[in-house]
Amino acid sequence: MDKIRLSRLMSQQGLCSRREADSFIEHGWVFVDGERISELGTKIHPSQKIVLDHAARVRQLEQVTILLNKPVGYVSGQPEPGYRPAVSLINKESRFYRDSASQVFHPAHLKGLAPAGRLDIDSWGLLVLTQDGRIARRLIGVGGGVEKEYLVRVEGALSDQGLALLNHGLSLDGEVLKRAQVVWQNKDQLRFILREGKKRQIRRMCERVGLRVTGLKRVRIGNVRLGELPLGKWRYLKQGEAF
Repeated sequence: MDKIRLSRLMSQQGLCSRREADSFIEHGWVFVDGERISELGTKIHPSQKIVLDHAARVRQLEQVTILLNKPVGYVSGQPEPGYRPAVSLINKESRFYRDSASQVFHPAHLKGLAPAGRLDIDSWGLLVLTQDGRIARRLIGVGGGVEKEYLVRVEGALSDQGLALLNHGLSLDGEVLKRAQVVWQNKDQLRFILREGKKRQIRRMCERVGLRVTGLKRVRIGNVRLGELPLGKWRYLKQGEAF
């Protein structure tokens, strides 16, 4: 079997992100079959055993993940001029007063804080921002398949056939969409559960069956729910919570 770049293998095994792997290697915090590796670009066999130094595990424990109830009008990632990034909402004053996590907010928690998945500028609800590459890979990595749940307010008539197509049978960007779970929540609102996240997927799906989306709210990612988190407020992912 061919050798693979160590940082890539560490990412594939869920030990950390590739960027973190390079940093850990540079610090001498990675051991392969008991040998300390400190040279970037090192390649190993996939069968070899990788162990992180205690210092690397401590660094990972210090990384934070933040749950934000993103309002409409903010973009998830890097904005173009004139747009406001969601991360700009994270500060000491905007923390949810009922956040029970033990962390004390520090500006260092904003360093490297990046969205793990997107939420359109005209949508609101649960957005995850994290310093932890393992969580980012879990939520947006290829084949992750973590469920995301949305409440979607719509206008227009939807036939039984159209509802069936929303659940399975539509294509976007030349690819058949994964099976979804779509049911009526009430007379003008649908509940969507997806395992993928193409750009503006729900809005485009609805257009294909003659519906217009007038409101879209994400309420769950994996096992983590938006719950009572107020609009524009945030909290830390608590110890024991997992997607």
